[in-house]
Amino acid sequence: MENYNENNVVNLGGKIASNPVFSHELYDEKFYKLDVETKRLSDSSDILPIIVSERLIDIDDLKIGEIVNIVGQFRSYNQQTESKSKLILSIFAKEIEKTQEDILTLNDANLIGYICKTPIYRKTPLGREIADVLIAVNRSYKKSDYIPCILWGRNARFCETLEVGTMVKINGRIQSRKYEKKLENGASEEKIAYEVSVSKFSVDKSEEE
Repeated sequence: MENYNENNVVNLGGKIASNPVFSHELYDEKFYKLDVETKRLSDSSDILPIIVSERLIDIDDLKIGEIVNIVGQFRSYNQQTESKSKLILSIFAKEIEKTQEDILTLNDANLIGYICKTPIYRKTPLGREIADVLIAVNRSYKKSDYIPCILWGRNARFCETLEVGTMVKINGRIQSRKYEKKLENGASEEKIAYEVSVSKFSVDKSEEE
């Protein structure tokens, strides 16, 4: 039997960067959204969206600037609009606590999933090798989370040869990336994408055993 708790594990440390706002309610349980700023080793930062249940912690006790440690999952859902659906990504907290520890660079994501689109391999103008991969991570109740990942160097080259449906193990950090989206009227709008920047990547052959 598949262990959904191990398929998708995120351990994150950072500073609260926005006040919690109501997100949704499910079975009389209220969930709130807030942003957490986590630092890269390069000293730049990623601002990541977190979903927290009112049953995990006193929501009013989550103040901007406080350091928190979050253990949870990187999840997605499709937001339907009039013309198309949009993939919305966030970190779903299963545990959250305030701390005084220096964990501002803690950002560890471990995923096991299936490649669900042909990997896109390319080179930057400076010759750096990159591959964009979308993986489907199974969740309970026959749901799946679709997680964009970016691979570098030899991992990018290796991933280019893999077929859709290949089961893979991924370790990396979740990052935010700003980009400009061109609108139909010719103007542009700043958007933020979230993805896993992969440091360790392997094919999972456990299903073959």
